[in-house]
Amino acid sequence: MPACRLAAVTFAAALVALALALAGTSVASSSSPGTVWLCRPGQADDPCTSSLATTVIAASGARSIVNATPSGTTQFDCFYIYPTVSTEIGPNADLQVQSSERLAAQEQASRFSTLCRVWAPMYRQETLVALLSSGVAATVKAEGVAYASLLAAWQDYLAHDNDGRPIIFIGHSQGAAMLIRLLTGQFDANSSLRRRLVSAIILGGNVTVANGRTSGGTFHNIPACTSASQTGCVIAYSSFPSQPPATSLFGIPGQGVSIQSGQTTTKGVEVLCVNPASLSGGSGALEPYFPDVGAGSATVTTPWVQFPGLYTASCKHTGDATWLQVNDVGSSSDRRPRVSETAGPDWGFHEEDVNLALGNLLADVAAQESAYQRAHH
Repeated sequence: MPACRLAAVTFAAALVALALALAGTSVASSSSPGTVWLCRPGQADDPCTSSLATTVIAASGARSIVNATPSGTTQFDCFYIYPTVSTEIGPNADLQVQSSERLAAQEQASRFSTLCRVWAPMYRQETLVALLSSGVAATVKAEGVAYASLLAAWQDYLAHDNDGRPIIFIGHSQGAAMLIRLLTGQFDANSSLRRRLVSAIILGGNVTVANGRTSGGTFHNIPACTSASQTGCVIAYSSFPSQPPATSLFGIPGQGVSIQSGQTTTKGVEVLCVNPASLSGGSGALEPYFPDVGAGSATVTTPWVQFPGLYTASCKHTGDATWLQVNDVGSSSDRRPRVSETAGPDWGFHEEDVNLALGNLLADVAAQESAYQRAHH
């Protein structure tokens, strides 16, 4: 069964902790005092520029190894916000770079380095301990501290590092909640900044839209992506193998991480689903990339493994729930490992939201960058 290192004990525990609350160290360099960068162009030992060597395993068991390298000429920036990974003591994490943040960046953001310069600030996220033990008031306070920390890093980057470059945002889970707050507060009503927005990938964060529309919920001026040639838009989804239960934290307005991002409105809105394998709608084949995964009895020697032709996906809406339906289309003789609902049906494939469709997301961003270049030159 594929499982990200991030989706092992620490991350799975963080997910369960979030349900309860809501129902080797090094310090990176900084571009100015107060900002600590997990990933930053030119930084030594940057997890976002780690090896991308990949073993591709077909349904037949045939293997090949492909490689990719960070782009040295891109004019685009990516701004990545990692999910809940901190096991520090106290309500909010400090700004020291721990192994858990490095692993998150490698697994979710490093492959985007082929398309953009990846910036990932450390932020004082709400910790696992806080999610386990805090009441509502303490949780709101911790989330405020987390967002204030992220906002300061964003403002520093914008003032000193961006230089007017177009931006792709990437966030998952708590990172998605923080990204929703950032885009709502800094971009949605700011036409000048919106012109720099290539796209926002907001996964497992319950972005909402007005019922049957592509905007009008979380954002008023940043619509859902509906084609590969569209920019300034949002790709958002939560992945499940079947309809989310009514108790799910994802895919249902006003639940789960909706609370972290301040989205309590449920009337007249639905959670947005954009299929990364077919932005215009319908079904498409997923292109998963999983990090550091053994496959069957053979040893994988590369840091990445890819399983083509194993899953398809389409967006579904039933009752209050909207989700990315992930279907296993492998045959009975296909011995490649599968993902599973490791944290239970309420979570679906939340732990694998990014990696299940990472190849599709890369293709989407590549197409959007080309469209952005055509529109702005």
